Amino acid sequence: MSKWDAIVIGAGNGGLSAATTFAQAGKKTLLLEKHNVPGGFATSFRRGRFEFEASLHELCSFGSVPGMGNVRRIFEELGVYDKVEWCRIPDAYRMITLKDPENYDVTMPFGVAAFIDKMEQYVPGSRPSMTKLFALGEKMRDTGEFFGNIKGFDGKLVMDILQDHTDFIRVASYSSNEILKAVGVPKKARDIFNAYWCYLGEDTDTLSFVHYMGMVERYLSTGAVCAKGRSHEMSCAFQERFEELGGTVYFNSFVDRIVMKNGRAIGVHIAGRDEIEFADCIVCNSSPHNAIGKMIDPKDLPEMAVRKTNARKFAGRGFTMFLGLDKSPEELGVTNHCYMIYDTADTVYQRKSMNTIEGNNAQATCCLNLAVPGCSPEGTTIMYFTTLYTEDCWSKVKEEDYVKTKEYVANKMIDNFEKATGAKIRDAIEEIEIATPATYARYTDAPQGTIYGYNSEPWDGIVPRILMTGSDDLIPGLYFAGGYGTQLLGFGSAYTSGYQVANRIMKKQEKGERI
Repeated sequence: MSKWDAIVIGAGNGGLSAATTFAQAGKKTLLLEKHNVPGGFATSFRRGRFEFEASLHELCSFGSVPGMGNVRRIFEELGVYDKVEWCRIPDAYRMITLKDPENYDVTMPFGVAAFIDKMEQYVPGSRPSMTKLFALGEKMRDTGEFFGNIKGFDGKLVMDILQDHTDFIRVASYSSNEILKAVGVPKKARDIFNAYWCYLGEDTDTLSFVHYMGMVERYLSTGAVCAKGRSHEMSCAFQERFEELGGTVYFNSFVDRIVMKNGRAIGVHIAGRDEIEFADCIVCNSSPHNAIGKMIDPKDLPEMAVRKTNARKFAGRGFTMFLGLDKSPEELGVTNHCYMIYDTADTVYQRKSMNTIEGNNAQATCCLNLAVPGCSPEGTTIMYFTTLYTEDCWSKVKEEDYVKTKEYVANKMIDNFEKATGAKIRDAIEEIEIATPATYARYTDAPQGTIYGYNSEPWDGIVPRILMTGSDDLIPGLYFAGGYGTQLLGFGSAYTSGYQVANRIMKKQEKGERI
């Protein structure tokens, strides 16, 4: 007999939601985390008198009652929502380009109608095509909500998709730009609409329309939030709820081996301990590259599991600069919460430029004070600057050049922000911390420092993953959640992934199927 109904490896977003879902169903669940706090990337840290948000820019698919998005529905269902003090994000984004023949500086609001109105101001004549685009986007949201609420996947659900979500089927194989052009959206309007592409890590000639439109439509229609106590507050709320439901969590517990028997995952070994924790099923919130490449004896691995894992490419490797400034946003001239700053609105060019350290000038910059008033002492400001690298270029940096290189990128980010906005922040820096891909790799064991899981490609994007749900169940008894799961990257996607995989396992149990 197994000691546990379920063991969850990793208390990141997907692991927390999976463990809480199991516990709420009365399953005896063990959650293992190698650090001494929950959350993984979803945490915070202090430098001097500032508490910095480690990773979250905003959480979308939340909304309000009625009409809430599926992420909030999960928080409500699991009893986590009321444990967090939420703050609303004021504006959708401000996009600025530095090198376009026609430079862009646009600020876009939340609300689909307001967004279309503002787009008409920037691009006269765009209203009809944008209205048509968002009508299609609303249908994508309905399909997304349908997928977000799936607790299991079978042939009947496939028929439901074919019968009730025909627009999804029509556009599922096309890129974002292909659909925008087909709908007749003018180029400048496409450029403005595509500003959020970097949060999915792929250019809009390649990025699935379903994936991008699904995110943007939910983002604009339901708004976005963040936790007053940073994402660490959200992680602690999940841990508290999990333990209220009878779950057991072991911190400082690094799983170095998944125990196999007759081709099936039956338990885990925690480094430094003699005993093995046995379970009916194991959900891994770490990368399949880690689980398959480091935690399972090669002789126990199905060939297809190895081949499929090796076929996948890592998405963006993260670089973030955190600034604590000794002036208020008003004094600095910082007026927006979220800035998207690029060389150009050409997403293909911009993504290619992210292959190298020297060529990358893309950044997402957030001022936390404009979303969370009082997040820092009076008269101060918290800002964080993030970019991605689409190749493993940081592994080529020599050890003796590491500090110099990260300071080079940080200085370039500050220079580009000041040039783009006119705000003066350099002389107000009181605290600075920099996280490179090496930092992220060390903290969460993320391969190459990826903060986005696997790259969204046509053969392996969100559409084929959803429609092929279960195809990654290549090792009996072992499942994956989080940014490497069906929903791909992002906070909301990771929470949804954990919730869905736990429910899918339990549905299989109810039907008498082997898990």
